[in-house]
Amino acid sequence: MDPDRASGLIAERLGVSTEEARIIVEKATIGGEVQTDLEHWVNERFLPNVVLIGQEEYARAAIDALKIAHKVSATDFGGSRQRDFGQVWADMTRGYIGESALKLFLEQKGISVQLGHELGELSDYLPSDIRLVKRDKEDFRPPRIQLGIKALKMNGIWGDFPGDQFNHSHVHVAVKIGSGRDHLFGFLKSISVFKDKVLPLGEKIGLLTADQSAELFDRLPSFRPIPAYMAGFVRRDQKFGDLPYHGQKGRKHFTITEWNGPIRPGDLDKIKEKEHILGNVKFQGINEFSHDQGYLFNIGQLKWRSDDWEGVISEL
Repeated sequence: MDPDRASGLIAERLGVSTEEARIIVEKATIGGEVQTDLEHWVNERFLPNVVLIGQEEYARAAIDALKIAHKVSATDFGGSRQRDFGQVWADMTRGYIGESALKLFLEQKGISVQLGHELGELSDYLPSDIRLVKRDKEDFRPPRIQLGIKALKMNGIWGDFPGDQFNHSHVHVAVKIGSGRDHLFGFLKSISVFKDKVLPLGEKIGLLTADQSAELFDRLPSFRPIPAYMAGFVRRDQKFGDLPYHGQKGRKHFTITEWNGPIRPGDLDKIKEKEHILGNVKFQGINEFSHDQGYLFNIGQLKWRSDDWEGVISEL
């Protein structure tokens, strides 16, 4: 299967554009997910591990996020830029979509899940708030192990856990979310916020004609089911080595394409010395991370097969 055929199949199955599907395929290849061929990746790894977030599930995530968005730090991830309230709300909603996606995925595997949400600092990593689980006819009970959720954009190829974050959960699940930038506006359009409230007000105060209002409404992004891909997971109790990397040496620089485990201050200098690099050591697709202490994985290193998931589910 060539990249065009793979992109077309993904676009058809998920209801995304061909360009979005092409990026999914490209990043999966760069991130090391495609370990044999594209056909195997599409049919065995990607499509079986995708769920779709519909309007009702999205509404739950958005409303839960809205409840506490005013109490969350407005500081952008890894920097000092201040986000406005709408951006905080959108970011929190995307994170909660990751939780909802894992819930739906586990239910497909025969495990019912009840979620809850905690107040706290928002990051792109959320300790999973899976409060209760049950299988078949048993009563709901607390899970025996904790799952952590790493919410990534669909084009993400790295999962990084700064500081002591990796030790907070027994298993860490990477969820790639294909929400794009306009998911919140699409949702608001779908529930007639613009058609019934905002645009009629523009007509009332003379800023819009009826034709202009209709044209503007048509140009607004529309809501569509959001694909969420369970890209895989890593266990806290796995054995990791020192400097767990692979990469490509260029004429001057070295590009790290794989990493599977802890990263410590000075590791990149060690790689530079080991590989006899005159230039810089950088990570593929991102160049550098905002931290050099924690754990780091490219998505291709994660466990994803059905029997891998069944092993985790049996421990819940």
